[in-house]
Amino acid sequence: MNLVYCYIEHPVSAIDQRYTYQFHDEKIEPGMRIQVDFAHRLCVAFVDEVVYDTKESFDFEIKDVVKVLDASPILNAELMALGKWLAETTVSPVIACFQAMLPAKLKPKSSKQRIKMEKWVRVHHVPLVMTPKRQEALSALQAVGEMTLTMWRRDFKSVGKALEECQAVEVFEKEAKAAEEKLSVSDFDLTLSEEQKQAIEQVLHPRKSVLCLHGVTGSGKTEVFLRCAKEVLKQGKQVLLLVPEIALTPMMVERVQKRFGNDVAIYHSALNDQEKYEQFQSVRRHEKNIVVGTRSAIFMPFDQLGLIILDEEHDSSYKQDSQPQYHCRDVAIWRGAVHHATVLLASATPSLETYARAIKDVYQLISLKSRVSNNLPDVSLINMQQTVKKGGSYILSPQLIEAMRLSLDRNEQVILLLNRRGYQPTIHCSECGTTLMCPHCDRALVYHKDDQSAKCHLCGYSIPVPSVCPSCKSPSLKGMGFGTQRLAEMVSELFPDKKIIRMDADTTARKNAHRDLLAQFGRHEADILLGTQMIAKGLDFENVTLVGILQGDAMLYRSDYRSSELTFDLLCQASGRSGRGQKKGKVLLQVFDDQHYAVRCALTHDYLKFFEQEMRYRHLAGYPPYTYLASILYIHKDKESASEAACEGMRCLAEETFRLLGPSELMKVKDEYRFRICIKSKSLTQLQKAVYQLSRKHRSSKSKVRLQIDINPLNMD
Repeated sequence: MNLVYCYIEHPVSAIDQRYTYQFHDEKIEPGMRIQVDFAHRLCVAFVDEVVYDTKESFDFEIKDVVKVLDASPILNAELMALGKWLAETTVSPVIACFQAMLPAKLKPKSSKQRIKMEKWVRVHHVPLVMTPKRQEALSALQAVGEMTLTMWRRDFKSVGKALEECQAVEVFEKEAKAAEEKLSVSDFDLTLSEEQKQAIEQVLHPRKSVLCLHGVTGSGKTEVFLRCAKEVLKQGKQVLLLVPEIALTPMMVERVQKRFGNDVAIYHSALNDQEKYEQFQSVRRHEKNIVVGTRSAIFMPFDQLGLIILDEEHDSSYKQDSQPQYHCRDVAIWRGAVHHATVLLASATPSLETYARAIKDVYQLISLKSRVSNNLPDVSLINMQQTVKKGGSYILSPQLIEAMRLSLDRNEQVILLLNRRGYQPTIHCSECGTTLMCPHCDRALVYHKDDQSAKCHLCGYSIPVPSVCPSCKSPSLKGMGFGTQRLAEMVSELFPDKKIIRMDADTTARKNAHRDLLAQFGRHEADILLGTQMIAKGLDFENVTLVGILQGDAMLYRSDYRSSELTFDLLCQASGRSGRGQKKGKVLLQVFDDQHYAVRCALTHDYLKFFEQEMRYRHLAGYPPYTYLASILYIHKDKESASEAACEGMRCLAEETFRLLGPSELMKVKDEYRFRICIKSKSLTQLQKAVYQLSRKHRSSKSKVRLQIDINPLNMD
C-alpha cells in the first residue's frame, strides 16, 4: 500500500494535523498538492510525506487520493521545512504557513484558478512532399524550435493552417508569460568612499552570518548592496533584496535593473495574481537570479541563495499582521542559515533588538558614519505651542512657510511629511459635543473633502457628511484637525503657481501609482511632494533641499512601548530626504513637545544617544530586547464571550512564572470586541510552549471566540 501524509486546507484550525490517504499508480512527491475527500467534501492538501509499499495496518478506512494537482512539487524541501518551523515559532496552523509562502494562483484554496495558458506550435514531422511555401514555413519553424500560435498564423496564414491540418505541425499549450522588454545594463563607475570599500569587504568576507549595516542617511548603502550583489552573482548564487514599502520598490527596481538588466525578478503585493505567479516561477526555473521585493518575497523558491539584504530593517512593515504573524527578519536569518548565505540588516536607525545584538557581537556591526556628499542637513525645531500662542497657524509655522518660499524661489524642491491622511481627522458638533464615530469600530470618522464623505480608516465604512448633527440636529458639525488633503489645499493657496503631488493611501490606490508619482517628482514636474510616512524613507532626489515635518511628535502619544522608537525613526528617516545632492539640505521639525529625548536626539542625528536612553527605559519596564513578548487577542462579536474567554486564558496561564498583563479591552474593530493578554518572559522557548498549550486548550474547548496570537508583536495599540 502506498500512503501520503498530508496537511488539509480547512477553515477549522482544530484539524491542524497530518491525515493519511492511499494512492496507486500516481506520481506523488512531498511539496505537491493533491485533492482529497475530507468529511464528504473535496479539499486541497499539501503532501508532507510519501511512503511506498508499507505493511502498516490501520483501524480505520484509508481513503484514496482523488486527484494529483501538480506535475512537480511547488514547495521544495527547504520551504516545506520552513513552513513547519514557522508554524512552531508563530503558533500557527501548518497549512496557513504554506499558504503564506505561495502566490495566489498556487495556494490550496485557489486551486480552481486557472493558470494562464498560451498556445504554441512546433514541428511534429516533415512530410516527404511539400510545396515550396510549406517548405519555407516549416524550415522557419525548425530554425526557432517553437513559436506562439498567434505569431505562426500571422506570419504564415493559410500555409500554416494547412500544415496544422496535415499534422506536420503540433499545437500545444505552455504557461503564458508577459512580454519582457530587453533591458540594457550599465556598469556605473562610481567612486566609493573608504567606508563603503571597507563595508563591501566585510560583507563579502564576513566574520558572522548576520551583519548589521548602520549607515546614516545618504551614506551610500544602496551602492554597497549593488556591489556586493554583483560579486555574489558572479559566484553563481542568488540574491534577495527586500524593501519595506511598495512605494520604495520602483526606485530600487530601477537602480537594480540598470546594473543587472533582465536578471531581476520583482515581487510585491501591487502585482496581480498572474504577475506574481510568473515572477515566482521565473526564480524557480532559474530564469532570474536577483529578486527585489517586499515582505512576501522572502518565500521565493531559491535553491542557491548567497545574499539576503533587508533595507530599512527597522521598519514595522516587515512584520506580517495576519496569521502567521512572522517577522521577515527571522525568516531571512533562518533561510540564510540553511543556504549558508550572508544576511545583511541595513538601516540608518536599526531596531533596538538588532543593534543590541550587534554591539554584543552576536551580529557583525558595520558602520557608515558619513554621507557620500559629507553634507548632513541642518535640522531645526519649531515649537508649535509658541507659534499658536503668538497667533500663528497650528498647521504651518511662519518659519516653514518662509523656508519653502526661499527653496522654491531657487527652483529647488520641497518634501512635506504629515502622517495623517484625509482632510480632517474628526467631525465634531460644537453644540452638543458629539463626534461622528464609525458604527463598526471605536474610531472617529475622518472627513474627506474631495468626495464630501466621512470614512473609517479601519474597516472602510463611509457615509456622506450629514448636514446636521445626528444627536441634536444642530447644523454645527465641523471638521477638526488636519490631514494630507487639507495640508495640500493650504499649500496650494500659499503657492498657487507651484505643482503639488500628494502621496497617501487615497492617491496611490491604483496600480503603479507610487511609481508614476515619484517619477513625476523625479523629473521635476512638481515642486512639492506631500504625503504620509510612505515618503519618509528610501527616496533619493538630489534637488530636494527642504523637508518639513508636521506633527513630528504625534506618535509619542500612542499606547505602545515602541512609540519613542517609532518617533525617532520617522524623524531621522524623513530628515534624511533633504540635501542628498551637492546642495545643502535643511529640515524644519514642527512639534509640540520639543524636550522629549526622541525629538532631541533626532535633531542631532544621534542614534547612539537615543539607543542608550531608550534601552534604559526598556530595561526598567521589562520590554524587548530584555524580554520576549506574546500578545494573545480574544475576538468575538459578543463582548461578554470575548471577555470570559480572555479571563479563562488568564486562569490557564496563572501557574506559569511569566509576568501577565491583562486582560485589557481594546477598541472594537469591524463589529468585533477584542480583549488582550500580554505575556513577558525571559525565555522565548518557554513562552512559545506556554502559548501553544493555551492555544490547544482553547481549540479543545470548541469556543467560538477567535484566538489571535502574536509572538514578539510590534504593534501594541
